[in-house]
Amino acid sequence: MVEDSHKHDSAWRVFQVFLRLGLTSFGGPIAHLGYFRTEFVERRRWLDEAQFAQLLAVCQFLPGPASSQMGFAIGLFRAGWAGALAAFLAFTLPSALLMFGFATLTPQFDQGMGFAVVHGLKLVAVVVVAHGLLGMVRQLTPDVPRTLLAAGAAALIMLTGSAWAQLAAIALGGVLGPWLCRHVIAPTTAVFPVRYGYGAAGVALATFTAGLMGALLLPADHGPTAPGVAAAFYRAGALVFGGGHVVLPLLQQSLVDTHWVASERFLTGYGAAQAVPGPMFSLSAFLGAQIPVGLPTPVAAAIALLSLFLPGFLLLLAVLPLWARLARRPWAARAMAGVNAVVVGLLAAALYDPLWTQGVRGPVDVAIAAIGLTLMATARCSGLWIVVGCVVATTMASQLG
Repeated sequence: MVEDSHKHDSAWRVFQVFLRLGLTSFGGPIAHLGYFRTEFVERRRWLDEAQFAQLLAVCQFLPGPASSQMGFAIGLFRAGWAGALAAFLAFTLPSALLMFGFATLTPQFDQGMGFAVVHGLKLVAVVVVAHGLLGMVRQLTPDVPRTLLAAGAAALIMLTGSAWAQLAAIALGGVLGPWLCRHVIAPTTAVFPVRYGYGAAGVALATFTAGLMGALLLPADHGPTAPGVAAAFYRAGALVFGGGHVVLPLLQQSLVDTHWVASERFLTGYGAAQAVPGPMFSLSAFLGAQIPVGLPTPVAAAIALLSLFLPGFLLLLAVLPLWARLARRPWAARAMAGVNAVVVGLLAAALYDPLWTQGVRGPVDVAIAAIGLTLMATARCSGLWIVVGCVVATTMASQLG
């Protein structure tokens, strides 16, 4: 069925379309973009190729989950504010409910066969992050200046282990980018149907800024509270440049280093997130359910989930009316190139600690991870098959051992 790109739909129609995607979109953020292009450019023609490319550029430029931001914007263009909310809920709920359900079962995986399954999920996390890092190295650090930015950021994080060091590295990348990335060319963009003005964009930006300031100022060195949990996930969502994998080091600093979530649980949830369809940010539902915040578990999971997604959506709403003008500025493109290079370094540091240090225990684990990475990189195996393979391999190894 082909649909008119200028036609408006109901929010319910948008919900139906995105629910099917939320139930079937396996493979992570890059795969989601492929699903979206097939669905909305080729099949339904809700966007043309130029509009899709422009929207992709916006979502990759901003922090936040690119595929979810794209879905939010497509719902907004097609059915207004209700359509944006419908797209988010439909695309996110299946994976969020699966991750919440898994969180309720994790205590049963602490020994025996369950322990081997959990260990397999940790190796999945190693494989998926290593594969994502390789792709980001090729795309975001193709020259010496950006490689040095990435290496410096990785060294800074591994030496300090500080959340503030991550913020400083990202800011430094933005400052040095216009100087070190002078050969980066600003993209040309096409027009897409933004149906609200600068006033609404200003409200979104002010809300984002107030939320980030509050999240940065709220101390995280005490026991978890509902505002503290919201602040921790909001900070991560506001600073996660480069896709879903980059949320790992940001959340680790806020949740694991503060002892709100055990490292074992954190890595288990991250591995499980590779096995479900929909956005990787649904990991927040799992992590929220693990935090002893004194609220009903579903409420804590919902707070974590919404707090992680909200800043990316607010920034998207703030930038959309201004994007065509901003994207053509060379300094903006070069600053973003510097930030992206730093993000590669942050992810490299996270791959080493905690993923490698806590997930890989010996030569057998190295072999399982290497085979998984090879299959993912060369045979293009989906994340679901990597999950199955790693879990089966670690279970067999535990039985033979």
